[in-house]
Amino acid sequence: MTKRKVSDKPIKNKKRKLVVEEQEDPIEPPPISRSSDDPIPKKVKWTNKQRVLVFATRGISHRDRHLMEDIRSLLPHAKPDSKMEKKDSLFVVNEICEMKNCNKCILMEGRRKKDLYMWISNVPSGPSCKFLVQSVFTMGELKLTGNCLKGSRPLLSFDEHFSTKPHLALMKELFIQTFSTPNHHPKSQPFIDHVLTFSYLDGRIWFRNYQIVEEDGSLAEVGPRFVLLPIKIFDGSFSGATLWEAPNFVTPAKIRQQIRLSSSNKYISRVQQKLEQEETKPKVSYKLKPLDDMFSKSPTELLENEEEKAKELEEEPKARKPPKKVKKPKAKVVVKKGAMKSKKMKNKKKVNKKKKIKN
Repeated sequence: MTKRKVSDKPIKNKKRKLVVEEQEDPIEPPPISRSSDDPIPKKVKWTNKQRVLVFATRGISHRDRHLMEDIRSLLPHAKPDSKMEKKDSLFVVNEICEMKNCNKCILMEGRRKKDLYMWISNVPSGPSCKFLVQSVFTMGELKLTGNCLKGSRPLLSFDEHFSTKPHLALMKELFIQTFSTPNHHPKSQPFIDHVLTFSYLDGRIWFRNYQIVEEDGSLAEVGPRFVLLPIKIFDGSFSGATLWEAPNFVTPAKIRQQIRLSSSNKYISRVQQKLEQEETKPKVSYKLKPLDDMFSKSPTELLENEEEKAKELEEEPKARKPPKKVKKPKAKVVVKKGAMKSKKMKNKKKVNKKKKIKN
């Protein structure tokens, strides 16, 4: 018997592998009604993970602090933080945002407990904008009729001017990325019931928050209100080259200083006004004619007036007589007794000398 040759090739497993095709489950629509006790299903489609750090430096006023809290309540994707020290530089904010895992930042900076500056920055690459906040009205002050659901997503409305100038277009994109709530955010609600409007007028950006009352477009203001005056746009986050700068911007501290200087010169200007008034004052106001009032009064009244004037002219010289001159009494010369005796003795000696000479 001949032996089989053993081949070097590996023996193939001729058993067929069963391939099971996975059938896709059909998407079930959500139920029409749901009880409040049922747990809310988790949202998995959260892709736009924008997080905004909203905090302030030390030295802001109570109204500015309430404004910061109102902005936090408007943005469900915002994160709070403790106040930053004044001695720290603004470049430290980038490190704080990295620690908090935030890629946007709204920083409220107070100066002299009067002025409020707002920084809106894209961390860490930039750009960043600096604004002066004016005309602040918080939700607690206004007490308006509008109301919206907390955590709901807003519509952002921009004025047509934001598409005309390049620096406004950059600010528009920064506002969109900062104030728009990401879709399917865990803390947001799946409703759109309010509008955030940014309108450009008189070189300022006016911020308003309105509730959508009905589908026809009727609105009711909710608050807060504030006005942003753009100052500078930087290339980096809180640093870098200046891309744009407001040409006619004057700080509020400089304006207050000019007002104080003008009030200090108030006395000098008042004296100058009096001197100018005396120099320019006419000596004769109007040259009136005596016959203009002839027919305005009856002849009897005119005669009586003339008689009264004549009497006054007669009485005036009597009243103006010069006063009599009063003779002043002559001053008496008082001579002492000792002086009188010495004079008599001298006279006697002179007389005796003359008699001796004659003899």
